[in-house]
Amino acid sequence: MQILVTGGAGFIGSHVVDGVLARGHRVVVVDDFNDFYDPALKRRNTAGFGERANVVVADIRDTASLRSLFEKHRFDAILHLAARAGIRPSTVHVRLYAEVNVLGTLEVLEFAREFGVKKFVFASSSSVYGINQPAPFREDAALLQPISPYAATKLSAEALCRVYHHLHGLDVVCLRLFTAYGPRQRPDLAIHKFTSAIWRGESVEVYGDGTTARDYTYTDDIVRGFLACLDREFGFEIINLGESRTVELRELVRLIEKAVGKKARLRQLPPQPGDVPITYADISKAKQLLGYNPRVGIEEGIGRFADWFREQI
Repeated sequence: MQILVTGGAGFIGSHVVDGVLARGHRVVVVDDFNDFYDPALKRRNTAGFGERANVVVADIRDTASLRSLFEKHRFDAILHLAARAGIRPSTVHVRLYAEVNVLGTLEVLEFAREFGVKKFVFASSSSVYGINQPAPFREDAALLQPISPYAATKLSAEALCRVYHHLHGLDVVCLRLFTAYGPRQRPDLAIHKFTSAIWRGESVEVYGDGTTARDYTYTDDIVRGFLACLDREFGFEIINLGESRTVELRELVRLIEKAVGKKARLRQLPPQPGDVPITYADISKAKQLLGYNPRVGIEEGIGRFADWFREQI
């Protein structure tokens, strides 16, 4: 198979590319290497691909660049991870998030339709569930209440994916990812940021009272979910990928302290707009349809991340 991975230079995307390459597929990576965080980190991610993947620097909103790409290659599947990420920055750069995450997804879907790509896997987010959902979160929740622009853009993109399946028969899976972490994690994300601060003896910024809880999911498990989507037809499906376990923020800090071997200095701050109190995945559908079974628990995963972090400093 020849597979297009958008956003393949990023944290999750580069791991997905590694997984696809390990299967022996041909891969084209599209990424704009924007400055949301240091582009050098993305270049380091792609360096490991070597000549096995064709890395193209392009913005998914650039119609001319995408057309050139689709005219040159015949893709069997698209794994669409390109997006502007992050809850808090989305509250400031609302238009940018809408343009990239919604209109950019529309561009990729349009070319998939025009060039007859059969499979489309979209990286959605647990943030679409928002607030007031009974936990654990199920894909068939009747009323989703996103509370950030980022979450709203992901939900909008899911709707477009559904439309393209309905109108054009595109085989689509929307994977709702629950707080992915692991090596190469973006420096702005909590586990990376906390580990760095504790290691350097700097204060750890904790928003709220420390009781917010997340369903942390190790990258290896996320990748297995993506790869399983390539193995059969689904029509249209929305599937959670999580560990199906919640960890409070204060417990996360304790786990990082243990892995790093240093004590944290906490700095309490008010809750941030757009943050939800809990994420918690019901993964029964993933187990049934993908054979998904998360293998890396948070204790092991934090240890692996700390080992990777030490290697980078």
